[in-house]
Amino acid sequence: MGKRLSKIYTRTGDDGTTGLGDGSRVAKDSLRVDAYGTVDEANSAIGVILSFESVPGDVRKMLTEIQHDMFELGGELCIPGHAAITDDFITRLETELDALNEDLPALREFILPGGGQAAAACHLARTIVRRAERICTTLAGSETVRPEVLRYLNRLSDLLFVVARVLSRAESGQEVLWNRDRS
Repeated sequence: MGKRLSKIYTRTGDDGTTGLGDGSRVAKDSLRVDAYGTVDEANSAIGVILSFESVPGDVRKMLTEIQHDMFELGGELCIPGHAAITDDFITRLETELDALNEDLPALREFILPGGGQAAAACHLARTIVRRAERICTTLAGSETVRPEVLRYLNRLSDLLFVVARVLSRAESGQEVLWNRDRS
């Protein structure tokens, strides 16, 4: 096992910098730190989803596996040049997405984020993942970000949308459709 945190504060970041996994120091507001920080935020949001008892066991297991993926993805972003996310991660998300989506009715309208507490939390997690994807895309314009990272985040946001639909049906029995003709 690598380093263990025996002391939570080090004071090394008091000057507005933080250490990357390769030992280099960067500003805390650098795009790379923003990217892995937003991945961490998304992982925490998935933890909020898992705090609801209404989450079915198969979805719970899948989301827990995704949390492990997110630690690896964050590690890849934190250590320039490190590769952790592979095509197998993305294929697994696609397989899970297809299986969950198979039993859902086709959408004819947009749905409103909500539909129950876990579903609403899932929509929030989805939007945080989308933000992480945007930040990683921006980072890729100036530093190396492997395409697997961007594809994983893109697929994860799609999967969270479908999971939110599943949770909405499990919690409230329905989704709230956008009413474009409201007055």
